[in-house]
Amino acid sequence: MALPEASIQLYTLATEFSADMEGSLDKLAAIGLRNVEAFDFVRRPDEIRAALDASGLVSPTGHAPLLSDELWTPDGAIPTPAPEVVFEAAATVGLKTVIDPFVAPDRWLTLEGVTDIADRLNALVDTAAGFGLEVGYHNHAQEFIADFDGQSAYERFVASTDARVVLELDLYWALVGGQDVVGLVSRLGDRLVAAHVKDGVAPETNPFAPGAGAFGSETLDQRRAGEGDVPLADALRAASGLSYAVIEYDNAPGDVFADIAASYAFLIEGGLAR
Repeated sequence: MALPEASIQLYTLATEFSADMEGSLDKLAAIGLRNVEAFDFVRRPDEIRAALDASGLVSPTGHAPLLSDELWTPDGAIPTPAPEVVFEAAATVGLKTVIDPFVAPDRWLTLEGVTDIADRLNALVDTAAGFGLEVGYHNHAQEFIADFDGQSAYERFVASTDARVVLELDLYWALVGGQDVVGLVSRLGDRLVAAHVKDGVAPETNPFAPGAGAFGSETLDQRRAGEGDVPLADALRAASGLSYAVIEYDNAPGDVFADIAASYAFLIEGGLAR
């Protein structure tokens, strides 16, 4: 398998990116990155595309809501944009793959809920193709709470989706969900096209489990790649069809650009990405 390309989820530097798009992207390019993963692009596709072009970067993947009726924001819930609106914005930015980044934990606790999530994503495959796009899903840890006949809700979802639906596995959150991360990567096979390269010390309990209480990303003990508990190198080597190794921090431990550079070096110097 050819090495995946290194990328960076722009949520990692959400504050810096929103304040100075082009300057932030220039810093990423100076680190050596050629790819980014866009977020919150539906309301500002032209602005993001212009900044990417100016910095010589591309965004082959991006996150946008597709599977929830409402999108939670710090200012309150708003209706999720129509899929056609999302896909048109994605095409403007230059994406190839639109990935839903989060589905509420309660919807993963029943078989009916999991089936509904899969059905919704399956129904978007052909619509996305009309825009030259594919669709996918990015996990957290709530997908691994429920079990159906010995199969996690996440793997039941994978088995229920169209083979054209791609997967982006967040390696840190899979560990938090109690998974054998390397084994899961291997089982996902060529469906797995992107991985979030994120490290840290897993909390003692799954923060998405019923009764766990509210938590924020600032409570997470995240580390630079290779300095935490996540078997990143072994997991990436277990992948059979990975296209992108996407650096991400929910809670960067220090200066965000220095932390990104350290994780990029882990990937490149370790022969894990190009």
